Amino acid sequence: MTRVWKWNRPVTVREVLEDLQKERSIAYTTVMTVLDNLHQKGWVRRQAEGRAYRYEAVSTRAAYAAALMNEAWSQSDNAAAALVAFFGMMSEEQRQALTDAVRVARLPETGEQRRPAEQAGSPEQAASPEQSPPAEPSAENPAAGEDPRGR
Repeated sequence: MTRVWKWNRPVTVREVLEDLQKERSIAYTTVMTVLDNLHQKGWVRRQAEGRAYRYEAVSTRAAYAAALMNEAWSQSDNAAAALVAFFGMMSEEQRQALTDAVRVARLPETGEQRRPAEQAGSPEQAASPEQSPPAEPSAENPAAGEDPRGR
């Protein structure tokens, strides 16, 4: 999946094989089997091209990671404690990314583009629930939550 996500376009077994062979020896049939297994599991879609297939990711890497986090969190008997523990494991860079993601998720869904001055608003403005209620995941606001199926 890493190679399919990296290129962000439909790929052939041969392309993936050649890229992997830069790092290690691997057989064409191994790559073909892995891509076929990913297709069987619904992770990639494929389209015939001559005697071969082109494989394309069904979901983004970010949506996959979000689905994993959601699954792990939902299995906790104390969601708040799980989040506190998770946040405690984060680096400063990860905490900043989380702060940025919360700011994006809180943008109102008006369909309008924000001006640069509004995007660079103060942290107090971004955290104010009166100014921007939490956004629900949607096609217009994928940062608020992506569909793991890539739709």
